Amino acid sequence: MDWNDYDAALFDLDGVITPTAEVHMRAWAQMFGDFLRGRGISDPYTDDDYYRFVDGKPRYDGVRSFLESRDIELPEGDPSDDESAETVSGLGNRKNADFEQILLTEGVTAYPGSVALIDALERRGTKMAIVSSSRNAAAVLEAAGLREHFPVIVSGKEAAERGLAGKPAPDTFLDAAQQLGVSKERAVVFEDALSGVQAGAAGDFGLVIGVDRGVGADALTEHGADVVVDDLEELA
Repeated sequence: MDWNDYDAALFDLDGVITPTAEVHMRAWAQMFGDFLRGRGISDPYTDDDYYRFVDGKPRYDGVRSFLESRDIELPEGDPSDDESAETVSGLGNRKNADFEQILLTEGVTAYPGSVALIDALERRGTKMAIVSSSRNAAAVLEAAGLREHFPVIVSGKEAAERGLAGKPAPDTFLDAAQQLGVSKERAVVFEDALSGVQAGAAGDFGLVIGVDRGVGADALTEHGADVVVDDLEELA
């Protein structure tokens, strides 16, 4: 790709810049595993469930999607629900508590190749934003020492506050481009999740780059990625 053709880079965070997707996977597995066992359900939650129903989506949407896949009905509840509540919101809050505990205990280090691309784009003067379904995006960036590179962050928190539809809808990416003052045709989307590349394709951005951290190059391409890479240093 030729970076002269683009003015902005819109990055998903977990799995693209930081390996926190692995932390999210562990937190989801812990929460859903405990939930299913507590209900006496023998059909276990798997990594395939994560990629198919949860990855890249806003937290409560991920809970809802997985429950629907198992024909489990729970009350919607409210975001203020205690994490012990047997509601969609309660399960989402329980997962977030597990994530925060793992992050606090183990910290996070960004992918070296992603840092190399961020540094290269900063030298070029390319505008950059984070577009993440996670409500913890700012905290993760701070923990990784990268907060200063991103004047615009559209996380799950901001999306909920402003009524923006989450991925696979393109709304959060479009909002980030607008905040940067860049047209969608001059913006590049970076995503590792199927719902994320779907969002990039739906938004008709200049380029949608899939980062293969395990979901598979073919799947990323089928869901909307124009280009798939294994590491962002390839584009620095």
